[in-house]
Amino acid sequence: MTPRTLDVMSSHVLILGGTAEARELAAVLAVREGVRVTSSLAGRVTRPGAVDGEVRVGGFGGAEGLAAWLREHRVDAAVDATHPFAETITRNAARAAAATGVPLVVLRRPGWRPEPGDRWRAVDSLDAAAGLLPRLGRRVFLTTGRLGLAAFAHLTEPHFLVRSVEPPEPPVPPNLRVVLARGPFTEADETELLRTHRVDVLVTKDSGGAATAAKLSAARRLGLPVVVVRRPPLPPRLTAVPDVTAVLEWLGPLTPPGAAAADTCP
Repeated sequence: MTPRTLDVMSSHVLILGGTAEARELAAVLAVREGVRVTSSLAGRVTRPGAVDGEVRVGGFGGAEGLAAWLREHRVDAAVDATHPFAETITRNAARAAAATGVPLVVLRRPGWRPEPGDRWRAVDSLDAAAGLLPRLGRRVFLTTGRLGLAAFAHLTEPHFLVRSVEPPEPPVPPNLRVVLARGPFTEADETELLRTHRVDVLVTKDSGGAATAAKLSAARRLGLPVVVVRRPPLPPRLTAVPDVTAVLEWLGPLTPPGAAAADTCP
């Protein structure tokens, strides 16, 4: 992985955000002298968490719109730190970077791996997950995000439990109970939830990371089957790194000329 060293007198980093890692990266870069950082949020959540630096909300208008924004705002490097399943923006970012010559790195936390005792069924799509449910259980904890409920809307037999920061919009399954809550949640929290609602199967996306992994531990503890939707593949020729430290190494020393070595990125 070749680090990208920026002109520190005019460096502008665009973070395509929405994840905890994106907020962490913005916080690190925002306090560095000579660095301008802009985080772009999709705007699907009306009350996102606080983000350091400049923030813009909303789409760009496809790859062409993003390329125009990169040029207009003189972006020196871009970091795609969106959700692992935000494949449209990742694809558009790859095309915009190629069109403008702006270096792009993808920050993707490692995916989950099954552990002894797990009863996982891996599938490639939400539709495939919906197809498995009639054979696995009738009381489903569905944790694929409120925007993915349409894939399960045709299932009339299962009872679905959904937890969301904001109420989901139709189409949704007819037998649906929504719990409004914001994580993170502990294994004890998740175990109690599964028991209280008599859940017999969990459906989730392979988001990775520790913030939402407690539900997997709870399902393992209770011996429940888990349907895991695999991540979509990244576009070809993209550089992907697993954490904020690796992004900082890729960006290079974002410090003003003459700064002490102790002030350089780790």
